Amino acid sequence: MIVAFSISPTGGDETGSVGAAVAEAVRVVRASGLPNETNAMFTNIEGEWDEVMAVVKQAVEVVAAVSPRVSLVLKADIRPGYTGQLTAKVERIEQALGD
Repeated sequence: MIVAFSISPTGGDETGSVGAAVAEAVRVVRASGLPNETNAMFTNIEGEWDEVMAVVKQAVEVVAAVSPRVSLVLKADIRPGYTGQLTAKVERIEQALGD
């Protein structure tokens, strides 16, 4: 499965920035060893259901450690029997654009 998710604390630092807390969540994802990528809006992670959800939960927990309230947006593509889709899906689109 691929999960695209965004975690954010409510509030932020004195400037309203949530970057430090979000960076800690991304650090958890990268330390997981699962295929992942981060863009301006979401972090994508690929793996089996239980391992992906465990990483999402841990990422929420590190943000919750610095904020009394956490927002989580999550979208999942559940396709049993397929792996490597984090990059393969993009490659298929790039091939279609090249035609």
